[in-house]
Amino acid sequence: MATRKHIFLGLLSAVAVLMGVYFISIGFSSPEDVQRAQVEPVPVNFDGERAYEHVLRQISFGPRTPNSEAHSQTRAYIREVLETDGWYVEEQFFDVNGYPGYNIIAKRSQDSVGRILLGAHYDSRIRADNDPDVNKRNQAVPGANDGASGVAALLELGRTIPEDVGDVWLVFFDQEDNGRLPTWEWIQGSRAFIGGYALNKDAVEAVVILDMIGDADLNIYLEKNSTPEIRAEIWLQAKSLGYDEFFINEEKFAILDDHTPFLEAGIPAVDVIDFDYPYWHTTEDTADKVSPESLQIVGRTMLAWLKMHP
Repeated sequence: MATRKHIFLGLLSAVAVLMGVYFISIGFSSPEDVQRAQVEPVPVNFDGERAYEHVLRQISFGPRTPNSEAHSQTRAYIREVLETDGWYVEEQFFDVNGYPGYNIIAKRSQDSVGRILLGAHYDSRIRADNDPDVNKRNQAVPGANDGASGVAALLELGRTIPEDVGDVWLVFFDQEDNGRLPTWEWIQGSRAFIGGYALNKDAVEAVVILDMIGDADLNIYLEKNSTPEIRAEIWLQAKSLGYDEFFINEEKFAILDDHTPFLEAGIPAVDVIDFDYPYWHTTEDTADKVSPESLQIVGRTMLAWLKMHP
């Protein structure tokens, strides 16, 4: 004769069988599989169109010349995007020749040491002194490619870098772009960062600067001053993705850029830059010269390279 205990155990067995059928029917073999699926993130890839939206947003503020309203709005926008994507954000204030500057540093956590640094400058040039129209040379440069493209790539990388990738900082440098003008020097923000920010230089394994990487006619040559080993890793990743026609495995330019202070400090650094850009420091450096495809090529190459450094 069945007892209450036997009936209860029978009901439990029936429920277990039904639950097993349920899990199989939805594609899982056990509750553990369900839990694993809930905690494992779905991989995301760098989206050039999303990055291009960041270019357009920066351009909508106007030229990001130091201490302008557009410059302030861009700082706030960068911070908002990064914090929304879960980054811890700090600002480094500095002053050069009476010009206040603000570097923006994004980390995975407050105690991150910065094993890999990705950088770009967010300021734009005060004067379009390369403009073919001499009447426009006192106008500010819009800076769609020269400034906004590198920032846009970093912001989209901030969304897509997996959390298990090594200790990465995203650094947005101020006052990079006004050298050769009275009372200004080049790369003031990165020099201030090396000289005044609490950076453990011995912990940094690589610095990569993204500058002018949105050109619709993308041709990125090996920059001569960059650390050869890291440079080779990045170009190899580009080739593996089928981008070797855009990442050209030949040296062409030696450039003073935000990677320079790191090299001077003995830190391996690379400048990823397309310096064959006819609109450099002109009023024609506008959003129509920037391509979402170019942003995606560079962004996905950098994402692939980062995944080599868990």
